Amino acid sequence: MTASNSKSSQADVLVLYEHPEWQKPLFAALEKKGARYDTLDLKKAAFVAGDLPAAPVVFNQASPSAYVRGNVRAVPLALAYMKALEAAGRTVLNGHRAFALELSKTAQAALIGRLGLRTPRSIAFNDVDALRDQLAREKAWRWPALLKPEQGGSGARIVKLGSYDEARAHIESTKGIWEPDGVLLLQEYFEHDHEQGIVRMEFLGGELLYAMRVVSHGRYNLCPSEACNPESGDGICEIPAPAAAPPVEFYAYKEVPAEAVAAGMRIVEAGGIDVGGIEYLESNGERVFYDVNANSNLRGPIAREHGFDPFERVADWLIARAAR
Repeated sequence: MTASNSKSSQADVLVLYEHPEWQKPLFAALEKKGARYDTLDLKKAAFVAGDLPAAPVVFNQASPSAYVRGNVRAVPLALAYMKALEAAGRTVLNGHRAFALELSKTAQAALIGRLGLRTPRSIAFNDVDALRDQLAREKAWRWPALLKPEQGGSGARIVKLGSYDEARAHIESTKGIWEPDGVLLLQEYFEHDHEQGIVRMEFLGGELLYAMRVVSHGRYNLCPSEACNPESGDGICEIPAPAAAPPVEFYAYKEVPAEAVAAGMRIVEAGGIDVGGIEYLESNGERVFYDVNANSNLRGPIAREHGFDPFERVADWLIARAAR
């Protein structure tokens, strides 16, 4: 294994990452707590199968959206390394099962549906004619619908379309549409109050850390990282915003319903997610769960409204796990 920013040959935690800006608050919190940690930059990395890092705990912070930053090879390397570590007996937090769930919108929909929760009907396909044939079998399918990459990640390349012909024309005219894995997703669209936005709940160790409402103004990139969606000024996100769209707005949601929290806890437990975010929206009296995030970008200002620093909470939790 090659590692960068090594803090100690006897580290407590090894952090796997691809996006350096997203991880800076966590690294700062670990340093503030005096934690010994190593990092592995997944953009350029190598490992020997069966060799274990010095750190007893490995924390995965890889992101499905790596491909939009030109880091397509980070995701398969992350999966291969986590599988090898787990096969050798090492603990990996947000390990390969959680990451595989985050990488697949259809797996998320299947899991949420199995738990008896409302989720969008989702069709995965790798051929537009096959999509047409599947839609012909979907007696209750309704338009508009959302077209997404099956792998997802930070709302990249999501578009709202009004018909199969419109979807076909968009796919055939869009360069790179099949990246990164050759599978696309057509997903049921739910009307909702855009002024109320969606709800994102953050979980740590199976318990709710905090919740927030997110008002997107037509954007699909709801990344809570202050690096991508700062409170003021321009972010560094590679995903372009709609023309003249106002910035995404984030609001602390202290009155999140207990039923929503309980549902989120069931999802993270079933998905093997140690630290993650669950998103839902409210449509015609229904609560619709539609997104599972194993790489959770916490938003400091929102958590501080709840009375704490979220990265310090994660750092404390990692230190405690290493001690065990």
